[in-house]
Amino acid sequence: MEEYMLPCLNRKYLGFECMGCGIQRSISLFLKGEFVDAFYMYPGLYPLMFLMVVILANQFISFKYANKSIVFFAILTVATIIISYTIKMTTH
Repeated sequence: MEEYMLPCLNRKYLGFECMGCGIQRSISLFLKGEFVDAFYMYPGLYPLMFLMVVILANQFISFKYANKSIVFFAILTVATIIISYTIKMTTH
């Protein structure tokens, strides 16, 4: 799977990582069962997965707080990605 991963064009041509850098490797680690390493590689993966589960579940099962749950997990995902990116950029 690693040989089919796309390179980050932002990092390749501009010299710094984008907010999505690491998500492919994180998914690969997650699928291998290395959950902690997947989190350290890309912390936004887990809230993003919860968001996708809620959106998918809402397509098949209508539940009372679906819209609020989707908004909550969307905000959590974006906040996690921005915070982890900021920390990564300030520590490197």
